[in-house]
This record gives sequence, structure tokens and C-alpha cells, in this order.
Amino acid sequence: MEYVPHFRHPLFQPHRDDVLLSVISLSAGLLLWFVGVHNQGNALGLPGWVTLVPLGVLAALELVRRTAPQFALAVGVLGVIADQFTQGNLATIVMFADLVYAAVVYGTPQAARRIPVTTGLVTLVATIGFLAWYREPGALVLGMVTGLVSFAPALTGSILRNHREAAVAARLRAEQTALLAEVDRTQAVLAERARMARELHDMVANHLSAIAIHSTAALSIDTPETSSRALAVIRENSVQGLAEMRRLIGLLRAGDGDGQPAAAPTLDGLDALLAQSATFGADSGLTFALDDGRPPGLGLPTPVELAAYRIVQESLTNALKHASPGPVAVSLSYTDSTLTVSVTSPFGGERPGPRAPGSGAGLVGMQERVTLLDGELEAGPATLDDDTKIWHVRALLPAENENEELPT
Repeated sequence: MEYVPHFRHPLFQPHRDDVLLSVISLSAGLLLWFVGVHNQGNALGLPGWVTLVPLGVLAALELVRRTAPQFALAVGVLGVIADQFTQGNLATIVMFADLVYAAVVYGTPQAARRIPVTTGLVTLVATIGFLAWYREPGALVLGMVTGLVSFAPALTGSILRNHREAAVAARLRAEQTALLAEVDRTQAVLAERARMARELHDMVANHLSAIAIHSTAALSIDTPETSSRALAVIRENSVQGLAEMRRLIGLLRAGDGDGQPAAAPTLDGLDALLAQSATFGADSGLTFALDDGRPPGLGLPTPVELAAYRIVQESLTNALKHASPGPVAVSLSYTDSTLTVSVTSPFGGERPGPRAPGSGAGLVGMQERVTLLDGELEAGPATLDDDTKIWHVRALLPAENENEELPT
């Protein structure tokens, strides 16, 4: 036989505190009735036990003061009105005040706003009515009692609810702030990792590619002259690669041994970079030329200079790995607050000597650098007018001239 779970409605599952409150209130009311303590005289001459009926109803409603607060208040109003036609019981009045309080604290937002206003109006009308009926200042006491039983609990519940809602809102804002801070931290970490990856690739790839090409040449062409030349290139690239690694470590530590930030390469170092590439690519039939069309005294932001240098460096590394014999041309120009970097190399022909494998990370790094500067990058094969196939890299980097005296 299949077991079917039995679900109980929350209305029949009162809170433990509500049960305790109901039992204590009912016990106190019974004790007052037993010793003969009443709120008013028995004008209608009803039996004394009739006082226990409103008392029992209000005690039962205390069980659902959280699960059905508005229902409990509606029935409680009828119960407290009925209590006025009996000898009366103080416990009944106290329980009604608690139902008003609970209806504001645990009821709907609309009820929480409406009940204090309603009870306030009832208190005002009751006070005026008592004064008109009795025409004595003592009638104000009855109005005050009405306010203490209805308006005061509603106002107290409204204040408590507002404090709770404010605390919940503050906690949610704190959680959202913490979440946003964590998202920002994660994005910052990812951005820093990407920057480190670009720097590491651009710094070391050129030297390691030269080491791979010349070590392969030394192994495949076993002559003293070739081995000696290859070992010289390997040693030079090893030393320079080590220097670049030390510079990267300086960047990560935000300072070098003197406590100053490590200097970033600039476009003024392109001559040395091309001379180095010419040495590495001599055996592959590659020649390198630089056409620097920048205006004299041009001042560019450091991030732009670094990005342009790395783009040229990566393009030269790719040429050393894959280009066919022929000229590799690097050109720079600056017009309309835009630095244009162009690198062309032979493409598609036979290449003498060994090749170094590529991973494609260099093109990704160049694209990331250009995107960070809101620039444009084109990289791919092209055909010249004489049907010569080339690999063309062209980057447009927005850059304001930092030398205000120099016209752009």
C-alpha cells in the first residue's frame, strides 16, 4: 500500500509561543472569573458563566494570531463587543489588544497600514461619543482606554514592523553590496590574469621562438659553424628572456629592487627590436625595415606605447615563425589623434629552415590590447597589386597627443 503523506494546513499548526500565550491568558481569565473580578456590572442580568464565552473565543484566536492575523482580529472585534454585554473580563480585553498588535505585525502590508488609521479614528470617534453622551470630563478616560486597547497596540505593531522591514532591507543591501564586491573582485582577478598572460606571452614568446628555431637548426645541420651560430643566438635569447622575466616579476611586485616601478618598453625601442629580429631571421631569408612616420616630439600615453610595441613584437615573432623569405615592413603613423601600426610579412611561399609551432594566443593578446584601448585591429592574409601574398597586421589606437604644443 502506497503511503500518502498527510499535509497539515498552517492554520492548524500554531506557533509554540502562541499556544503558550493562549494557555496563560485563558488561565488568567479563569482565575479572575473564579475570584469574582469583573470589568463592569451585569446590566442585562446574564448568568455569570456567559463571561467565559468571549474569553474562550479570544483565547482560541490567540492560537492563530500569526497564521491568520486578520481573521483573528475580525472575530476578536465581535468577541470584545460581546464581552461588553457581560460582567466583562480583563483577560479578554488584553487578548484583544494583542490581536490588534499581531494583525499589524504579521498581517499583509495593506492591513499594517490600514489598521493603525482605523483604530485611531475609532479612538477619536469613541472619545467624542463618550463626551457627548456623558457630558463630563471623566468621559475622556473611556476614550483613553479605547485608545490603549486598540490604537496603542496598532501603533506599537506598526513601529516594530517598520523596524523589521528596515532591518531586512539593510541586510539585503549588505548582501547585494557583498555580492557586487565579490563580482568586482572576480572580474579584477580575471582582468589581471589576462594582463599577466599577455605580458608573459609577449615578453617571452619572441625569445623562445628564436631558441626553438636555432636549436632545431643546430640539430638538423650538424656543422661547427651552424652549431656555433645557433648556440650564440640561443644564449642571447636566453639572457634577454631572463631579463624580460625579471621585468615581469617587477611588474607583478609593482616595483623593482630600488622600490620603483619597472619601466615598460616604448616605441623608441623598435629599432633595437627590429635589429634583433634581423639577426634571428637571417637564416630564414627575412629582412626587416621600420618606417616611423610619427611627428617628432610626439607624446603618447604609456598604455598606447606599450600596446603598440607589443603588437609589433608579436607580429615580428609570428614572421620569424611562419613568414616566407622576403621583407618584413613595420610602419607607424599618427593622424587625427590615432596611432596606426602596420606590419606586413611574406605569406604563402616556401620557407627554408625550421619552423616553430604557434598556438594562436598572440593574435588573441593583440585583440585584447586593442579592445582595451577602444581601437581596431585587422590581421590576416592580403594580396598586393603584383599578386604578392602577404600577412598584414594593422592596428588603429586612439591616442591624444600629450604634448599640447605639437599639432596633430
